[in-house]
Amino acid sequence: QVQLVESGGGLVQAGGSLRLSCAASGRTFSGTAMGWFRQAPGKEREFVAAISWSTGITDYADSVKGRFTISRDNAKNTVYLQMNSLKPEDTAVYYCAARFGRIIASASFYNYWGQGTQVTVSS
Repeated sequence: QVQLVESGGGLVQAGGSLRLSCAASGRTFSGTAMGWFRQAPGKEREFVAAISWSTGITDYADSVKGRFTISRDNAKNTVYLQMNSLKPEDTAVYYCAARFGRIIASASFYNYWGQGTQVTVSS
């Protein structure tokens, strides 16, 4: 079993930055892929970024490439999402997720989810 707890959301002006954290517990994470997804009101949950816990290989949605960076701290069992140059369209609830295996940009393949953290970007 895997438990995920997100933190770091909040209200920020357009052009600002936030860093989200996802603290993971419950098992060893070798061979695990960690992802960030987001869901805006009235929209489907969409892929943001993912990282392989073992190799550090990353993947990003086109909409966040060059602005967001996903990273992990193995010693702390924590995954981060550094978000820069935020735009109002980045406003959403952001979720951390985990799956056993390679990184995949589809929410349906992730087995474990955090409770989400709200990010609001004002114009």
